[in-house]
Amino acid sequence: MKVGIGYDVHALVENRFLIIGGVKIPYEKGLEGHSDADVLIHAIMDSLLGAMGKGDIGCLFPDSDNKFKDIDSRILLRKVNELMKENNYKVGNIDAVIIAQKPKMNVHIDNMKKNIAEDLGTDVKNINIKATTTEHLGFEGRGEGIAAQSICLLEN
Repeated sequence: MKVGIGYDVHALVENRFLIIGGVKIPYEKGLEGHSDADVLIHAIMDSLLGAMGKGDIGCLFPDSDNKFKDIDSRILLRKVNELMKENNYKVGNIDAVIIAQKPKMNVHIDNMKKNIAEDLGTDVKNINIKATTTEHLGFEGRGEGIAAQSICLLEN
């Protein structure tokens, strides 16, 4: 068994869609990034890559490469899943948290879990996602950005 952790953060900006966990969330701002800036999927990918000892998403999908410009992060997650299969790993479990003052995430979490489980070819019961605020502290609390953390257990 291998354990990995991941963390990601993106700034909230005007004129972008807010996509978290592969779910388009109605909100006045979206996350800035080279891809679709799906902060949750990015943190999960980093935890999976870390557990495999394969670096991070910046190494695998660099923002200097235009083929990843505005790409759907679910496509990248499926590529990480292919790498897991090539190295004989499967998801034991993933536990992740979204850190945002707004918008409220709870109504979207089930769909996020379904998307991630589908892309990783695992049962949805192996995916846990939580959301928390920072009680108006820090950049998340001021509504400047959203962060996510993930830990995973891989089995081979």
